[in-house]
Amino acid sequence: MASNPLKYLKIGVAIYLVYAAIVLVVNSNMNETPDEMDWEDRQRYNKIQIGKLELGALRKDVVSHLGSPDISEAKRVADKTLSLFFYRTQHVTSDGITTKDECTSLLFKDGSLVAWGAPAETMYLAESDDTDEDESI
Repeated sequence: MASNPLKYLKIGVAIYLVYAAIVLVVNSNMNETPDEMDWEDRQRYNKIQIGKLELGALRKDVVSHLGSPDISEAKRVADKTLSLFFYRTQHVTSDGITTKDECTSLLFKDGSLVAWGAPAETMYLAESDDTDEDESI
């Protein structure tokens, strides 16, 4: 009869160890940065996090939260700096390449978020690279 409580103790310790191992594995996955995620998890993460963005967010904060963009473009127009970042949010083709049609774009003007999605690209392309020309007659 003395071995019966010992048997239950061993089973209890084994269950505890399995539980502890599961907790450690789950927590280690939750501490992953976006750059460490596989493409499917990152795509899902990007979509959720972009939905939480607010206009005026600082570029450095967005990059800190979302990680490096999958594609980026930048230009200076007059005295403004425009940065267009693309984060993958929807799978289109299984070709191993992330393309703009698989991404959501974020437009930053002088380091502040001013638009995302289709309006971001439209605004970026609409900004002229030309400086004011001489208007003398």
